[in-house]
Amino acid sequence: MKESDKEILKINQKLKRIEIKEFEIENQIVFNYFNNVPSHERSEKLFRALYIGVLAMLEDRISSFLSKTSNELGTELESLKMIFEMKKELFFKSTIKGTLAEDEIADFLNSFFSEKRIKDKAFLTGNNAGVLPRNKTGDIVCEVDGEKEIKISIECKFDKSVRLGEIDSKEVFTRKFDTAWSQLIESDANRQSKVSIIVFDRSLVDNSILKQYDQIGYIPSIGFVAIIDSQKGDYSNLAIAYMLARDIAMNAKSVDLDVHLLSAIINRIIRDVNEIKAIKTLVEGNIQNNKQILKQLEKSMLLMDFNQEYLSKFLKEGTLTKKDLLDFYSADLIKDKYKFIEKDIEEL
Repeated sequence: MKESDKEILKINQKLKRIEIKEFEIENQIVFNYFNNVPSHERSEKLFRALYIGVLAMLEDRISSFLSKTSNELGTELESLKMIFEMKKELFFKSTIKGTLAEDEIADFLNSFFSEKRIKDKAFLTGNNAGVLPRNKTGDIVCEVDGEKEIKISIECKFDKSVRLGEIDSKEVFTRKFDTAWSQLIESDANRQSKVSIIVFDRSLVDNSILKQYDQIGYIPSIGFVAIIDSQKGDYSNLAIAYMLARDIAMNAKSVDLDVHLLSAIINRIIRDVNEIKAIKTLVEGNIQNNKQILKQLEKSMLLMDFNQEYLSKFLKEGTLTKKDLLDFYSADLIKDKYKFIEKDIEEL
């Protein structure tokens, strides 16, 4: 446990309860949930969330937790299980996942704006057509710094059928189909935005796009590509792409932009961001590898001590009882010891 956690949470052994000092938590999912709960219900919901969360931590996997504890929490947990499974199933259905994506992305952006203390606002366009007849491209429109005339349009495409669609490889005489290029251009024109962004989910994106833009991409004079991971709640690439797009949108009206120079600068920034993300991934991987190494070392040390104890007993007494042999075979004692050691390692 971290030192900061020790200061927050105290175990009262005499009264058999935990005591938590005043604390704050910065988590988008938690904030969005309690933000939509009436103030008079929040305390009760917090206690319930804590109880359910502790039960979940006692299980290795949330799916196992939901199936094993349904009897303990009754119909409410059954409803939670159904919602969990249903949301997962609905996400991958092409007719629904787009709507879910738009709502979550708009919520993320508005929370991001609030956190950064900027006056931008994200609006869902829903079924409203733009300036192009019967055209709804541009799922989200962001007004920059409270200015209705300075807009960034965002198209959400959770669809593997959407290709990159570079103009030099486009076949004019084939049937029209959506591409990243076409959606960016269309979104800009339809919502009269200064800059456009197309958002793909890592689990639902064509390889041609992922190969070209693994995290964030910039297509000169066209727009930005952002790859998010909604299943992990990771929208960081969208946040970076938005702030770059915002700089362009706010300065486009007053600065004579050199497209080639702008492209070089933005692509350098994106490259550096991707390198930082790659380093972060390597560091996180090393942390996990080192934890596994520590676990193996602790296991070996426990086994050496355990085996040495029984060897000493045998050499001293000349024999081992059947109970000794059973204890030696099962090695339950070191299993119990290792559980606490493993927990400490995971909390490093």
